[in-house]
Amino acid sequence: MFDYKLLSALAAVVEQAGFERAAQVLGLSQSAVSQRIKLLEARVGQPVLVRGSKPEPTEIGRRLLNHVQQVRLLERDLSGQVPALDEGTAPERLRIALNADSLATWWAQAVTAFCAEHRVLLELVVEDQEVGLKRMRGGDVAACVCATDKPVAGARSLALGAMRYRALASPDFIARHFSAGVTAQSLAQAPAIVFGPDDFLQHRYLASQGAEGAFAYHLCPSSEGFIRLTEAGMGWGLVPELQVRELLASGALQELQPERPIDVPLYWHHWRNGGELLGELTRHLQRATAEVLVQP
Repeated sequence: MFDYKLLSALAAVVEQAGFERAAQVLGLSQSAVSQRIKLLEARVGQPVLVRGSKPEPTEIGRRLLNHVQQVRLLERDLSGQVPALDEGTAPERLRIALNADSLATWWAQAVTAFCAEHRVLLELVVEDQEVGLKRMRGGDVAACVCATDKPVAGARSLALGAMRYRALASPDFIARHFSAGVTAQSLAQAPAIVFGPDDFLQHRYLASQGAEGAFAYHLCPSSEGFIRLTEAGMGWGLVPELQVRELLASGALQELQPERPIDVPLYWHHWRNGGELLGELTRHLQRATAEVLVQP
């Protein structure tokens, strides 16, 4: 039988990225948390964590984390069905990984009513849409929004639609770098702005036009900062259409290739046995995103 005090200690260490913060969340001493992890490892007969500045779960640790995530959600369903078990506990907290551009555009409008109705608190983990699924594979989130359609074992995926990106720059930047016109070669030679090391959207955009290989770019891991740098003339970048309609209307940003938008599909991944709460959230997101994302 599982000892859920031990599993809760494992979940807290991974979710809080360390033993000290896990101890604070659990109301225990750091040594007590460490002892619970050691006892869990003794019971399963192998390490559940790779110790480091940021502890990471081992393969068996990931399986245990996936299990405890789903148990939490199923317990919430049961307490709602059996009033005697409901002891007035705090609202459920869901850890969800999503990309920064979704957070900066459609996410808040899509989930606010749901969170209020179902007494849900969110803990959002921001990851690039290309790699968000690793958080589910690692067992430290209950769901994620990412650009990958294939779910991890034990999970389901749902196509939400696509975010449309457009290549934009400020008028001054265009005058400096594209006076002879916008071509694949001139795009590759002008400084670009890239969200982070896992963001290959600009790379794919250039490659689709035959401009493969290295190009100069700034790194800016902030959706708002990305827009500000582009508006200031630091570089050109692929920006969500949802985020810059006013800037396009005012002329502060201009399209480089209006005929070449790029659509990034987004998928919602959630645990198959995640309980009714995740099922309700999934249905809610499906309805909400139908109005704001590009549909096939």
